[in-house]
Amino acid sequence: MIKLYSYFRSSAAYRVRIALNLKALSYEYIPVHLLNNGGEQHTADYESINPIKLVPALVDGEQTITQSLAIIEYLEEAYPNTTSLMPDDVNLRANIRAFSQIIACDIHPVNNLRVIQYLNNKLDVDETHRNDWYKHWITVGFDALEKVLAKQPGKFCFGEAPTMADCCLVPQIYNARRFEISLDNYPNILSVYSSCKEHPAFIQAEPEKQPDMA
Repeated sequence: MIKLYSYFRSSAAYRVRIALNLKALSYEYIPVHLLNNGGEQHTADYESINPIKLVPALVDGEQTITQSLAIIEYLEEAYPNTTSLMPDDVNLRANIRAFSQIIACDIHPVNNLRVIQYLNNKLDVDETHRNDWYKHWITVGFDALEKVLAKQPGKFCFGEAPTMADCCLVPQIYNARRFEISLDNYPNILSVYSSCKEHPAFIQAEPEKQPDMA
C-alpha cells in the first residue's frame, strides 16, 4: 500500500491528500508532527526518507518521492487508469502546471513553517510584522491567480473537473483564512473554492479530518 508521510496542517501534504482522494487511491497515513519535540521531521529516521526534512513524502513499493507536485505527477503517471488530474491537451497541461507552481513555488515557500520560525527565532520579527509578511505574499500570488482564473470557464480552476491546480489552490485558501486574510477581492478564486469544498475528495483531505489533528 502507498504510504504518505503527512502533517495535518501542511499545505503541501494537503495537496497530495486531495490528489490521492481524487484518484481513489488507498494509502496509509503516517503522521510527522512538525512541532512536537522540536519537529519530528528533524529525526534521523525521517531524514533517511526525506533528506530536506519536509513533508510530504510518499512511499510506493520501492519508490520514495518527495515534493508535492512531483508526487502528484508521479501518481498521474503510475496510476493511469484512475481519475486523471491532468488533461490530454498539452497547452492546458502547461497552464495547469504554471498555475500550480505560482502556489507551490512563489507563495508557499516564503510562508511555510520553517521560514516563519526563522523570522521569529533568528530575525526576531514580531507577530504583527510576521503576519504582514504572510499576507503580502499571499496577496501577490492571489492577485495573479485571480487574473488567470478570470480567463478559465468552468466550476474548477480549468474546466468542469478538478485538476492538480485545484489540489494546490484549496490548501492555500485554507492558509489565507487561517491567517484571517480577506478574500473579498477574489471572486473567481472563491467560486472555484465553492465547488471544491462540496467535493468528497476535498472534504476528506481537510486538516480537521486527519488523524494527527491537534
